Amino acid sequence: MSRFTFAIFDMDQVLYDYEHAVRLELLEKLTGRAQADIDASVWGGPHENLAEAGSPDTSEGYLAQFAELLGYPIDFDTWADIRRQMMRPREDVLEIVRGLRDQAELALLTNNGLLLKQALPVRAPEAVEIFGERAHVSADFQARKPDSVVFLRMCERYGHAPETTLFVDDREDNVEGAQDAGLTAHLYERPSGLLRFLKDAGFHFP
Repeated sequence: MSRFTFAIFDMDQVLYDYEHAVRLELLEKLTGRAQADIDASVWGGPHENLAEAGSPDTSEGYLAQFAELLGYPIDFDTWADIRRQMMRPREDVLEIVRGLRDQAELALLTNNGLLLKQALPVRAPEAVEIFGERAHVSADFQARKPDSVVFLRMCERYGHAPETTLFVDDREDNVEGAQDAGLTAHLYERPSGLLRFLKDAGFHFP
């Protein structure tokens, strides 16, 4: 049996392919604005990072801010469908994570605002099936990766010590932030490496 009781996984580029270029193309078709202008307006300033840390503090506030930055009225269904089209589930990785369900408590932690939390059942039903109510955006904790605070707050919420918690992410700075908080972290590159990391941590797979 593994000494680790809690395992936290990033979402984009770990559990799902994530293609920002697809989102920009879809938004260009919707609004008529050039992709470069959209990218600069919506993601070029501080707004997204602030949203990932909990400001705005409601999904409605995030959507209103997004529409203002986009310069075009957009509703939840359109926003969620665009987010869905820019990602694809990585079934091999998801299956590895499913193999942990009887061995540890599992959670999702993605740097995102609260609108994404509302959209998870639409855009990432596989993640909701695996993690349930433990599928979190960073805004839930009023901090974003790689800030060590977000990892400590998540461990505290579920009653696990950082020393018995694993974390998997595709960004080196996020891995380092988790390690600074006392977690054991893995930089995701490919499924085989993830499986080896989890086996080395004491988990068993068929």
